[in-house]
Amino acid sequence: MTEIHALSALDLADKLAAGELTSEAVTTHFLDRIDALDTNYNAFLHVDRDGALATAREIDERRSRGETLHRLAGVPIALKDNLVVRGMPTTCASKMLEGWRPPYDATVVAKIKEAGLPILGKTNLDEFAMGSSTENSAFGPTKNPWDTTRIPGGSGGGSAAAVAAGLAPLALGSDTGGSIRQPGAVTGTVGVKPTYGAISRYGLIAMASSLDQIGPVTRTIADAAALQDLISGHDPADSTSLPGPAADLTASIAEGPDLTGVRIGVVKQLGGEGYQAGVLERFTETVEALKAAGATISEVDCPNFDYALAAYYLIMPAEVSSNLARFDGMRYGLRVEPAEGPVTAERVMAASRGAGFGDEVKRRIILGTHALSAGVYDAYYGAALKVRTLVQRDLVAAFGEVDVLISPTAPTTAFKFGEKSEDLMSMYLNDVATIPANLAGIPALSVPCGLASDDQMPVGLQVLAPAFEDARMYRVAAAIESLVDAPVCPALKEN
Repeated sequence: MTEIHALSALDLADKLAAGELTSEAVTTHFLDRIDALDTNYNAFLHVDRDGALATAREIDERRSRGETLHRLAGVPIALKDNLVVRGMPTTCASKMLEGWRPPYDATVVAKIKEAGLPILGKTNLDEFAMGSSTENSAFGPTKNPWDTTRIPGGSGGGSAAAVAAGLAPLALGSDTGGSIRQPGAVTGTVGVKPTYGAISRYGLIAMASSLDQIGPVTRTIADAAALQDLISGHDPADSTSLPGPAADLTASIAEGPDLTGVRIGVVKQLGGEGYQAGVLERFTETVEALKAAGATISEVDCPNFDYALAAYYLIMPAEVSSNLARFDGMRYGLRVEPAEGPVTAERVMAASRGAGFGDEVKRRIILGTHALSAGVYDAYYGAALKVRTLVQRDLVAAFGEVDVLISPTAPTTAFKFGEKSEDLMSMYLNDVATIPANLAGIPALSVPCGLASDDQMPVGLQVLAPAFEDARMYRVAAAIESLVDAPVCPALKEN
């Protein structure tokens, strides 16, 4: 019999519906795995055993009474620790929020609770979601289950590691510049950034409001579609939430691997120099498999992608500077009073922010504050907004020629801890392929496409679609999944 943790979320759902398993047994299995194995990975910052089991028992009772339940009812889930859950510690992996228990639920959390998914706990991340390696957490880094000497990606490395290692069948993350997709690529999981506004951001602690988007972390495309179907939809509490009903993504992936007539564009700017040979090898092989499945492949030129990284690292810090201004020791977050001298508001703010924020957060606040300052606003932030428009225009033109775009999700596989911590530009380049989707607000996902031949670490392939065409993206990604042997994480074999 296949171990519970090796089953997909939908397989678990089917077994729960058929009475072959109980939610209490499934939830207990995952909680016990977390207890036994997470010391190796540090994927979780908080585990809610009592709350998860209480939900599981409630779902079992409702099912035994013959109630109609959501398909995913009883399937456990983990949440990135920047999503607020009433009464559950929410820290954003920062000393600034250590010990804070929110008085309300994020909209996506409310939907998860209503559907009856037991919440296992909160997963680790780069502090306030700022990083590409989960090395910036105030509570220690998360380790990649494929190789614990390597990073699991970031900022959502905790959610990706938990799913890859079989500590949770489902997880949620947030993606500002690739923070779901890049961890997905380096851990061999599926990571999805939906169309901006498709999922409410109410209750997501903001990093960069015009870029942030909540999305699924799973091991299969079908699981991701089912989870996105659950959490999507208009929310009056979020002014950026899209109106109208959400698409049925689960139905969109039922068409099979035949891609006859589908036009797929390979982005010229997202490959070649700077990309690891093993990554390009797997990507090229997958492109050939897509051709064999009937797709028409062509190269697409998006010239302004060359400036996307620079634009992102001006727009994002500017929004960070604004969003994190509230954490000042006076209104929100950690309060530290100066050891000597008068206790003034200015000195309390300086002491609190100095003690509460880590180096990367401070770096981005300083950069963003400078980019917004008088005298340089037009040269930096204003120019970055113009580049953002040009990137959007490149994508509109590209989607006039092809149905979807593809690229490697990340230029390299998972690197060793500390390897890039002193070279910030090298670290920031991890997001070079994922950033354009956030600047444009379009949907994008990472699907595993094998192991790199040079280091035997997972490689991800990114699929991008026009805004509101998440279903098209899922259909192509499901075909890729069926054409490529997905790598199986060794940690799934641990009991």
